[in-house]
Parts: sequence; C-alpha cells; structure tokens
Amino acid sequence: MPFIRRAGFNGRLAFAIAAAALGSAFQHGYNTGVVNAPQKLIEEWISEVQRDRTGEVPSQANVTFIFSLAVSLFCVGGMLGGCITGLVADKFGRKGGLLINNVLVFAAAILMGAAKAAGSYEMLILGRFLIGINSGLNAGLAPMYLAEIAPVHLRGAVGTVYQLVITISILLSQLFGLGSILGTPNMWPLLLSLTLLPAVFQLATLPICPESPKFTLLNSGKELEAQRGLTWLRGTIEVHDEMEEMRSEYEASKLVPKVTMKELFVNSALRSPLIICVMVMIAQQLSGINAVMFFSTKIFKMAQLTDDHAQLATLAMGTMNVIMTVISLFLVEKAGRKTLLLVGFSGMCIDTILLAICLKYASEALWISYFSIVLVIFFVIMFATGPGSIPWFLVSELFNQSARPAATSLAVCVNWTANFIVGIGFLPLQELMGGNVFFVFAILLALFVLFVLKKVPETKNKTMEEISSMFRQQSYQ
Repeated sequence: MPFIRRAGFNGRLAFAIAAAALGSAFQHGYNTGVVNAPQKLIEEWISEVQRDRTGEVPSQANVTFIFSLAVSLFCVGGMLGGCITGLVADKFGRKGGLLINNVLVFAAAILMGAAKAAGSYEMLILGRFLIGINSGLNAGLAPMYLAEIAPVHLRGAVGTVYQLVITISILLSQLFGLGSILGTPNMWPLLLSLTLLPAVFQLATLPICPESPKFTLLNSGKELEAQRGLTWLRGTIEVHDEMEEMRSEYEASKLVPKVTMKELFVNSALRSPLIICVMVMIAQQLSGINAVMFFSTKIFKMAQLTDDHAQLATLAMGTMNVIMTVISLFLVEKAGRKTLLLVGFSGMCIDTILLAICLKYASEALWISYFSIVLVIFFVIMFATGPGSIPWFLVSELFNQSARPAATSLAVCVNWTANFIVGIGFLPLQELMGGNVFFVFAILLALFVLFVLKKVPETKNKTMEEISSMFRQQSYQ
C-alpha cells in the first residue's frame, strides 16, 4: 500500500481540521491572553465609569476587584461550557455543536466591543462570561471532532492542532495588545471584539465539511451518510476497513446502554480511564505554567530588561511555545503520548526547583537573572512538548463513542476548574511565599511524573477497540 494512501492526509482533511480548530481553539487561547496587555487601560476606564456614576474616586482595591471579576468569569464560563459539552455533542453532533456555539461569540463580541461606548463595565463582565462558556464548549467539542475524523495513525498529530491554535492565538493576543497596535485607550474595545473573526471563518468553512462519520453512524445510525462523510474526508472511496471497524463498534454499542455520568464512576472499566483523563487535565493546569507566565515579566525585569524589552521577551516566549507545539505535532506519533508526558513533566519538575533557587539569589548576581530567563524559556519548551497538548485529545482516545461525551464533559470541566483555582489562589500564595512558590509546583510535578509512569497507557496507533479491551482486562484482574 503506498504511503500516501496509508497516510490518509489530504487537502480535504486539512480543510476540515482548519475549519474546526481555527474557529474554536482561537477563542480559547485569544481570550485567555487578551486582557493581560491592556489591564492598566481597562482599570483606568473602570475607575472613570465609577467616578462618573458616584461622583467619587473609587479605591484601587474596588477597581482591581471588578477587573479580576471580568478575568475570572471567563474561567467560570469555561467550567459551565465544559459541563454541558456532553449534552450538546449528543444533541447537535460535534460539527453542529461547534456551529451553534458561535452564537455566543457574536453576543460576547458585541458586549465587549460596545462596553466602553456604553460606559458599562457590566457589559464587559457579561461578555467575558459568555465567551468563557463558548471556550469551554469548544475545548470539549473540537478535540472530539478532530479525534473522530482523523485516521488512527494521525490521531495524536491532529489532536495536537487544538493546542497549537491556542498557543498561536495567545501569541496574537499579546502582539495585538502592544501599545503600538491596539493596546491604546481608544482601541482596546476593538482588541477584545476581534474574537469575532474566527467565528465568521468557522461559519463560512465548517458547513462544507461532513459531520464526524463516527457520530453519524454510531449515534444516528445513518450508515450511508457516514460512508459518504468518510469518503469525503479520506479523499478516496477505499474506506472499507475503517467502515468495518466503525460497524463493529456500532454493533458493540447496541449491546451496552448509553453511558451516564454515574456509570463512569461505578463501572471499573470506565473508572480507570476517567481517573487518568481527570488527573492529566489537573496536571496540565497545576504544572505551574500560569505561574511561570506570571513571573516571566518580573524575572525579565530582574535581569534589568526595560519594560519594552520585557514585553518582547514575553513575545519570544509565546513564539517558542508555538514552535515547540509544532514540533510535538510530529513527535507525538513517533515517540508516543506517554513518553512525551514523562519528558515534559520531568523537565518541568527539575526546571521549577532550579527556578526557585535562582529567584532566591537573583539579586546577588546578574548572571543568575539571565539564567532565570533561560529556565523560563526551557519550562515553556517542556510544557509544549506534551503536557500542553496531549490532555485535550487523550480523553477522546481512552473512551469509546458511547462514553466519550460524558467523559469529555467531566474532564474539560475539571480542567477549567483547576485553571480557576490556580487563577484565584496563585497571587495570595505568591505573596506569602515569594519565589518559593515554585517548590510547591516542583512537588506536584514529581507526583504527576509518578502517576504518568504507573497509570497512563500508551495509545499510539491503537484502535478504540484495542484501548477499550485493555481497560476491560485491567478491571477483571
């Protein structure tokens, strides 16, 4: 069999991946990073609005609280979106769910873009909450769609595209937020409402692509339509083997009732993969990536970089994240999931210990500050190697069609909740411990390495049936 046919990668599949990932992961990444650069400008505007309403100058604590609310409600929305992923995925399909989800983007973009003109920070807060729900849903639906349309041997690479788009959109949000571009007192509402563009792109492209053939056959029972969709995605009519595999999954799924949330916890063959998915999601958020990003500016300043240079160094970090995620796209099918998770978490563990030591002695010598910059960049490289991207598609790999929506719901909700906890708890912890906060992350990372080593199976090149039977055997032992 020629390699190209085996590769199964063609223009149509690439188009479907772009249509699904660009329109969804972009919202997730862009809105995570977009409020960082214009923070001061938005806080000044909030202060102005309050002064106009009450006639008194509000306290800085009050203004910071309102800004923090707008930032953190994005995560709360994400938690909510994650919780309803399963319902939306089953009711409207993967593709259908992604398309309907864009309604929230339009509402959020209008609210955030018009907030300044209307003199209402409540509109900004509501807009952030709605785009959070949208991003939470996207975080479940898009990796599910990508995993279901990808050939088995490309599943990891295709799944990594979601994280790749997140890293690119975070970088773009930092770039557009520069004072010389859109980070100005008059332009920041436009910066926030740019989130509309990927939604327009998705609405123009995704309807051309078929629904996930797995969903069409296994959930709707439409075999001919599933075959048509698969033929379109593979660019060939030779889809007999894949259809056969899907049919046997369909027949097997008829014998088992639809998996409920309770079943995930009660059934030991489902509980093992669920614990793995949830732990890997928690590990991704509690790895300290947010802390390193937060400290990066401070570390760059300690190395006596000017404000402008510190901003450029932050952009360089974002660029490194994108480059490494592209490399992991190829590595994930060569080295495998487990190896990359182990390399990533181990590297981050050693890195955080060194970083904590460097922060302690940074004031004593300039070279220590420069070494800290190297450590920050190395940390980002390790994160992008595997822990950044693998958790998103691992859920879709470990569960069969009937359990996938419920498991995805739970895993995505846990991810956003952990993100929220880190966001809320990190600052008080950092004020209490200073640079020593990195020792906390080092201990957590060491535990995550042990967990991956002992519990996470390798899923590279395995079919759904092989992975499911692996967990069934474990549960009987």
